[in-house]
Amino acid sequence: MKQAIYGLGLYIFLCLPPVITLLESIMSFHMHMQMPFLIVAGFLMAPFFQKQFPYLFEKWNHNGIPGILLFTIIMAYWLIPRTMDEALTIHAVEIFKFISLPFLAGVPLRDSWRKLSKLGKNIIYIVFSIMFGVMGWLYVASPTQLCNNYLIVEQKTLGWGFFAFALCIIIYFIQLLFIDESEYE
Repeated sequence: MKQAIYGLGLYIFLCLPPVITLLESIMSFHMHMQMPFLIVAGFLMAPFFQKQFPYLFEKWNHNGIPGILLFTIIMAYWLIPRTMDEALTIHAVEIFKFISLPFLAGVPLRDSWRKLSKLGKNIIYIVFSIMFGVMGWLYVASPTQLCNNYLIVEQKTLGWGFFAFALCIIIYFIQLLFIDESEYE
């Protein structure tokens, strides 16, 4: 339960107006810091919800696939340039970001990951490396400004960040192929 308190503390910290302003002022901070930290906050709060609603998680997400699918849909939604732009201009979208990322992405990710088979986890690694690679290409190669609230140089920096994440996932996935994980379980 200590993790849940840390998650709630992180969530409250991320909801503070000066922190929101700082993290949303730079495109890379918005996408590569604020959004993942919101997911981490939900990930840390997940044990509290799992303890409070065990039947819901067991019935709804018994094999991990529905939860990881929800996580993937929420992540794909927030990767769209327009949604990131609208989070800065439309308050309802901003509120949805602060609800969807921790509670519809972070909590299901924690509940689902341990339930997935090795094949399921490998598929998720591949899907996200492809998604991040495509988003990197989109942000770097686009000759026009994709987000009205950010400069093109920030857009290209964000794209290179996506390429770096995709490369890290690929490297991690490749090293998993050479390591026997049975001794760690």
